[in-house]
Amino acid sequence: MKHTLTTLLLLLTTALTLAAQTALTPQQWRDSLAALNRQIDRQPQSTDLRLKKAAVNIELNQWEYAIEEYGNVLRIEPSNLAALFYRAYAHTTLRHYGLARADYESFLKIAPINLEARLGLATVCERMGRITDAMDELNRAVQMFPDSAVAYAARALFETGQKQYEPALYDWTEAIRRRPGNTAYVVSKVDLLLQLARRRRVGSSTMPSAAANRAAHSRSGSTAAVDPTQKSPSGINRC
Repeated sequence: MKHTLTTLLLLLTTALTLAAQTALTPQQWRDSLAALNRQIDRQPQSTDLRLKKAAVNIELNQWEYAIEEYGNVLRIEPSNLAALFYRAYAHTTLRHYGLARADYESFLKIAPINLEARLGLATVCERMGRITDAMDELNRAVQMFPDSAVAYAARALFETGQKQYEPALYDWTEAIRRRPGNTAYVVSKVDLLLQLARRRRVGSSTMPSAAANRAAHSRSGSTAAVDPTQKSPSGINRC
C-alpha cells in the first residue's frame, strides 16, 4: 500500500471543499459559473462572489482560472485566508511548488495555528526535496495539535516514505489511539508491521550464526600455532 503526504493533503482539502458545496453535475457547475460571472460583472469588488467562482473553477479542474481568481481576491483583500489557502492548493496541483510555498507561508504568518495550512506547507517542502523543512513542519503540527489524529497520521506517512519505520509505527499507534475507529489508520499500521517483519527476516537470514562464526574461527586458527616469542612486523613482541 502506497501512502504519501500529498494524498493526505488532498483528502483534507477535498473534505473542506465538499463541506462548503453541494455535489452538482459538470453541466450544473458550468451553469453556476456563467451565473457567477454575470454577478461579478455587476459587483466586481465582491470577494465572496470571486471565491465562489474560483471554487467552481476547481470543481471543473480549471486550475489556472482558479489561481487567477484567487489573485483577484487578494488584490482586493491581501489577507484573505481562503484565497491564500486554496491558491496554494491549486499551485501544488500544478506543481508550482515555490508559489505554493509562498502562499502557505503568507497564510501561516496571519494564522499560525492552522493544521491544514501547516500540512500543506509540509507537503510542498517534501515535493521540493526539502526533507528537513517538511519534518520541521510536521513536528510543529503535532506540537500545536497534540490531540489530532490527522497530525500524527501525516507525520507517520512522511516517516514511512523516508523509511523511518520505528518512528512511523509510534505515530500510527498515536493516531489510532486518538481515532480508534479509523480503518485506514489501522490498515496502515498493519502494513507497516508487515514491512518491519519482512526487513527483520531478511536481516536475520543474511547474518551468520554465532556457531558458524566460531567454527570458521576454529578452522582458520588450527592451521598454524602461534609462537609467543615471535615478533610482529613492527618488532614488538605479541603478548
